[in-house]
Amino acid sequence: MRMRPTLSWTPEEDLPPGTTDLQPVADALRAGGVVVLSGAGISTESGIPDYRGEGGSLSRHTPMTYQDFTAGVHARRRYWARSHLGWRTFGRARPNAGHRAVAAFARHGLLSGVITQNVDGLHQAAGSEGVVELHGSLSRVVCLSCRALSSRRELARRLEEANPGFSPVAAGINPDGDADLTDEQVGDFRVVPCTVCGGVLKPDVVFFGENVPAPRVEHCRRLVQEASSLLVLGSSLTVMSGLRFVRQAAEAGKPVVIVNQDPTRGDRHALTRIALPLGPALTTVADQLAVSLDGG
Repeated sequence: MRMRPTLSWTPEEDLPPGTTDLQPVADALRAGGVVVLSGAGISTESGIPDYRGEGGSLSRHTPMTYQDFTAGVHARRRYWARSHLGWRTFGRARPNAGHRAVAAFARHGLLSGVITQNVDGLHQAAGSEGVVELHGSLSRVVCLSCRALSSRRELARRLEEANPGFSPVAAGINPDGDADLTDEQVGDFRVVPCTVCGGVLKPDVVFFGENVPAPRVEHCRRLVQEASSLLVLGSSLTVMSGLRFVRQAAEAGKPVVIVNQDPTRGDRHALTRIALPLGPALTTVADQLAVSLDGG
């Protein structure tokens, strides 16, 4: 299924208001069988900005599309220069209390799956296992010709060697790992090819306008089908890639609980939306359930 390149969404006036009552989250987790669907909002407390929240990066940044990336050398040079610089910051990000809470809930047998729209790997770094990375991961690179996979860290080393002294100051870092640079700052940045066939390298992530692999979508559908409830954490659900699972759960009569400070495109399908910061909210719920975030 093609991921819709929807960059903005205006909340309807008749959406139910958010609350600060965390009891529905605690109740769902206590019952078990919860599938978590997380978005960029869970990583903001790790220093990675959201797309659409207050101060979100879409106000200054348009994410790369698959069509632009494959269309020409200039777009790829601009992307890799910006992404290479962003990786230095992105790679230093560490899991926050929200990521640790999700991992702790899983350790205590309260979750049946974790689906993330994020490409930052922070759920896994916090200890979550079997995470479905709906949009892929920035830690991997794929060749568009031979499909060989390689490490992003290895690519970073090669780009450093090809571009000695490249250290412009970025205006900001975005949820896709892209740094805000001007064309002048990008300059004549050198892009390196695939070491196997010489083809074009691309991060192993789903760009806007690109297909989410069908087997991955079906895996997520099965997780939602078998779940008792769906807990959405930090996603505006603006793109269909996440919203479809909310709709699936709601149509099957499964409770959908959303924790997101701003209104989301899935609010009308949800039992409730809790408008609280994720780290403190999930820490509070963990305390209520006597779940330790530190592995206990």
